[in-house]
Amino acid sequence: MKLHRTVTFWLGIAAVTTGVALHLPMYYRARAMGYHMAGMPLDRSMVIGMVSVVVGLAMTVFGLLPGVRQTDRKEMAQLEVRALDDRPLGRSHFALIIAMAAAVSIDIMKPTTLAFIMPGVATEYGLKSTLNPNGRVPVALLPLCALTGVVMGSAIWGWLGDRIGRRASILLAAIMFIGTSICGAMPSFSANLLMCFLMGIAVGGMLPIAFTLLAETIPARHRSWLMVLIGGDVAGAYFITSFLSAHLQPHFGWRIMWLLGFPTGVLLILLNRWIPESPRYLLANGRPVEAQAVMARFGCRLVPPLNAPLPATAAPRTAYYELFSHPFRGLTLAVATFALGWGLVNNGFLLWLPTNLRSAGLDVRTADELLARGALIGLPAVFVVAALYGFWSSKRSIILFSLLTSVALIVFALIGDGIREHKFLLQMLIIMLLTSTSSSLAMLTPYSAETYPTLMRARGTGLAATCARGGGLVSIGLAVTDVAPPSLNVAAILGAVPTALAAIVIAYFGVETRGRRLEAISADGRSPPIRDPS
Repeated sequence: MKLHRTVTFWLGIAAVTTGVALHLPMYYRARAMGYHMAGMPLDRSMVIGMVSVVVGLAMTVFGLLPGVRQTDRKEMAQLEVRALDDRPLGRSHFALIIAMAAAVSIDIMKPTTLAFIMPGVATEYGLKSTLNPNGRVPVALLPLCALTGVVMGSAIWGWLGDRIGRRASILLAAIMFIGTSICGAMPSFSANLLMCFLMGIAVGGMLPIAFTLLAETIPARHRSWLMVLIGGDVAGAYFITSFLSAHLQPHFGWRIMWLLGFPTGVLLILLNRWIPESPRYLLANGRPVEAQAVMARFGCRLVPPLNAPLPATAAPRTAYYELFSHPFRGLTLAVATFALGWGLVNNGFLLWLPTNLRSAGLDVRTADELLARGALIGLPAVFVVAALYGFWSSKRSIILFSLLTSVALIVFALIGDGIREHKFLLQMLIIMLLTSTSSSLAMLTPYSAETYPTLMRARGTGLAATCARGGGLVSIGLAVTDVAPPSLNVAAILGAVPTALAAIVIAYFGVETRGRRLEAISADGRSPPIRDPS
């Protein structure tokens, strides 16, 4: 990063941080009212703070723009990146893993927070909810705006990751975490919707880019299982969020949960020294000097191919349609189907399952205890999944858990409301379903990050995240429009069909990634091959 861009970047960080800090006095003055700020007029410091946040974001974007290409991509095609896979993970690898694990946990905490603040939001603004059915505006608009932002952010950041770089995209998402934390100080519900939408955009972008960077930096023999472990941190993020909510909301109101985006975003910025740019990205974009400097930290080196060089081909452009053109359309179909299947089950069947169990005749306590036990028993599954994915087969692991999900849903569909008469079977099905869906999520982003070539890897992971969140828009849209959720049978069929289809498509178009260099995976019949001297 050039000096003037570096200075502009840090001045932008200072402006965003100052702008958020200027919102805190108004929040503090509301303490006598239980931190209820609905209807309060904006004061001068808050207006200045908003301007400062916008200006700071613009400055940081300028500071994060990529450097000038130092050589032609065709020349770089004559070199290869080789991770020294026979070496143990080094200090730089562990620093990056810790930084990315923190980024993923913070990212997952953002949408998880919605579940804990919605009762407080509905009460303060008098919104329609199960606690207040007489309200006119549904509180479900809040998660709907957030999830819409997540879907858009996954696509936008996928493009950004391939355009301005992995590191720059991660830092930009962290800066937006800081800036959108002012959602906790917005007096009007409409302003909350806007900030929640912008927060969702940043959330949608962080996850796929973090895994793209990990895939391109971690040695091949450790890459798969490490990424699955990090991707399986949903339970950990849920625990942290619930713990913070239980200890902070009673004293500081629901708004404090959004204001936590301030310190967590700052933490990610402070971790930036341990977040390098991907050497593969730098090399693919004609910046070999920077690539050499990064690779020296990770035990990587550039080597000429042992075989005759291949004819130079035009480098892919940063356009999404390339994911759907030859030779990638089969892979894209596999990844998108797998992601959409998971999204429909997680945000469809599982979202409606508590309601449908009560409709089947189970009381609230019994239904919730069955779900809680199923989630607790399924927690250790992430370690099993990491072992299977990293040491058995990535492709077959995805097929296995997709089929397990489909089988559990088919049994639900066949038995329907009569499931209340079979408590033991119901508990086993819940355990099986929660385990298989959480396992699928843990594998989804790592797999999409491993299978696409460097110049379009971020777009591939962004597409997977977009499809995975798409089902949630349908589910929350039903809540907003007051359409009754599907019955147990219908919801199960709606989930069973796409997950079974995902297993078939992955079996046909998917590629094996376990223990393989990214260049070898990319050469697996889908792109101009890069010769593997090993």
